[in-house]
Amino acid sequence: MTIETTPPVRQLAPAARAVEVLGGDLTEGSLRRYLNGIPGVDAVGLEQRAAGLGTRSIKTSSKAWALDKVIELIDLTTLEGADTPGKVRSLVAKALTPDPSDPATPRPAAVCVYGDMVPYAVEALGASHAARTPGGVNVAAVATAFPSGRASLPVKLADTADAVAAGADEIDMVIDRGAFLSGRFGLVFDEIVAVKEACRRDDGSYAHLKVILETGELNTYDNVRRASWLSILAGADFIKTSTGKVSPAATLPVTLLMLEVVRDWHRLTGEEIGVKPAGGIRSSKDAIKYLVTVAETVGEHWLQPHLFRFGASSLLNDVLLQRQKLRTGHYSGADYVTID
Repeated sequence: MTIETTPPVRQLAPAARAVEVLGGDLTEGSLRRYLNGIPGVDAVGLEQRAAGLGTRSIKTSSKAWALDKVIELIDLTTLEGADTPGKVRSLVAKALTPDPSDPATPRPAAVCVYGDMVPYAVEALGASHAARTPGGVNVAAVATAFPSGRASLPVKLADTADAVAAGADEIDMVIDRGAFLSGRFGLVFDEIVAVKEACRRDDGSYAHLKVILETGELNTYDNVRRASWLSILAGADFIKTSTGKVSPAATLPVTLLMLEVVRDWHRLTGEEIGVKPAGGIRSSKDAIKYLVTVAETVGEHWLQPHLFRFGASSLLNDVLLQRQKLRTGHYSGADYVTID
């Protein structure tokens, strides 16, 4: 007689959010059942809503406010293989003084760099670093083998811990898309939980964790919704569309979908989660469409740096040119803004 044995149920890493929402039954099976039970996305309806929001205009009197708000929500970014300490210092200088001709110009929320560039960003910010001055500029670092995420978990955790120890206020991690697409939700969940713990500082506080879904590789809106819920359950402070290295990067429909997820999460738990579209947002006109979408989906309250960001490298230049046009009545020459 053959006795069949049931394989042991794999317990997932502890995450208070998931325990609360899943009712304490935190296993691979319970997580899969929950995520697969999320209703599908009406793709046509989603794209129609996004298109409708994208056509809304704002009054001229509100444009100055909108342009300043865009600047306040930017993660000013350089993520190139050729980055140098000098380039990072230039990026920080631009963040601290975006428009030397107008001292009233707001500063971006953060500079975003590779982990090994964090010490140079922190040094260049000096007393203007948010860790030293309330309202200062944050340092965000990409980690976990960005952009591919193809590394062992110990490497990803060391990458994260090194950036936090160097002074990073925020960590932008990437999920294992291969694991997610093959249905290994528990592996993705456990990695996010572990990276979140690696964001812990010596004083017990945590660097904020942005989880990059790389929506351009997830293939369907259903997967984007599922990955958003998975990331939040595992402890994400922000969910982020893209690395900026894959096309398509941020799109209005995908961002709208992610905003709907954080809206539903807030209704369910009362907790506020941030959203960061990144990659491909280069013009003020496009950025304002995102502001409208945020305001109409989750409310104007979400238009704060701890709840919404733009990941961008060239957006700031266009916003500065539009501010100058609004202020003086004409566009400045190409040399009005710096290239980097």
